[in-house]
Amino acid sequence: MKWSNLPLEQFVDFYNGKSIKPSEKGNFPAFGSNGIIGYSENYLYDKGIIIGRVGANCGSVEISLNNFWPSDNTIVSKPKSNADLVFVYYLLKNYPLNSYAGGSAQPLLTQTVLKPIIFKIPELPAQRKIASILSAYDDLIENNLKRIKLLEEKAQLHYKELMQEMSYSKTKREEYIKDCLAFYIGGGWGEEDYKEGFTEPAFVIRGTDIPDAKKGEVKGVPFRYHKESNLASRNMQAGDIVFEVSGGSKGQPVGRSILITEKMLQQFGKPVMCASFCKMLRPNENITPEFFYLYLFASHENGVIAQYEKHSASNIVNYGFEEFIGEQKITIPKESELKAFTEKVKPIFTLISTLGEQNSKLREARDILLPKLMNGQIEL
Repeated sequence: MKWSNLPLEQFVDFYNGKSIKPSEKGNFPAFGSNGIIGYSENYLYDKGIIIGRVGANCGSVEISLNNFWPSDNTIVSKPKSNADLVFVYYLLKNYPLNSYAGGSAQPLLTQTVLKPIIFKIPELPAQRKIASILSAYDDLIENNLKRIKLLEEKAQLHYKELMQEMSYSKTKREEYIKDCLAFYIGGGWGEEDYKEGFTEPAFVIRGTDIPDAKKGEVKGVPFRYHKESNLASRNMQAGDIVFEVSGGSKGQPVGRSILITEKMLQQFGKPVMCASFCKMLRPNENITPEFFYLYLFASHENGVIAQYEKHSASNIVNYGFEEFIGEQKITIPKESELKAFTEKVKPIFTLISTLGEQNSKLREARDILLPKLMNGQIEL
């Protein structure tokens, strides 16, 4: 199989993105430097590779196989006749483009910098074969993600149905959130390296990790070292919930949460705690972890949690956690109904964790295979 060393400009054409105000409406995804940032009623390109041009996500690589709009924070690349679109996507995604960024105030990539970068590429048929192998992994991952989304929606629907049934029930009861917690505590951060006093290793789930961790993507969760006493009181177990109490952004209120499952703990393989800007919540016998998690999710969606946000002068959003758990009441079904509900939704969360674990293994296998295919170490 013949491989050639070519500058990027000899097998890729470059185009600029264009400023846009994305919305939730529209049929076409709008890409920024960190992926999809909204939707547009119009599109600029039918398909292509989107490269983050500026900022913290400079050098990030995404692909769109359909019509899309790239923002002015991106550069679009489209293959010439001697290159395959999907192959080029994997090629660029596996390359440290961010190391070519310039700019003193913030990182910046330009077409001028990208064009002369030399890549080793095979002939077109081999490119397509490599792209097909790697795409098979990503297709399986994407299918699992779709299943996870549907399963989450199914669990949420069961909760909504239960709430509707309870609105007519005479056996329901109400408890303050605080009275439904056996234990709660703020998280920690520890130290990056092992040192005196910080000897206990543990992963640390941040608020920003919650969306990915729900889908089984735990690779980005930081690994730190902690004081023995700090970890002892914060070491999470199955059934605990991580609740975000600081951070947030425009359009993304604080109060996101994640239910810790046995499968998730097995994925980490080492102790797990939550970060300083989160709380670890451990429900008591009044409720089940699955019911409490779905209550928190619904409260985040309907704005109940947002009522207790506290905005600082520096635009950091903090949270009135003690007021929230001391003032808000949870409507709880009678014990037999709660048990039946939990038996219905618990297998759903187990399956979500299983699919997440599968995706983790698929990503690991793909990431081991990818550089070997790209470097010609594996014969096709």
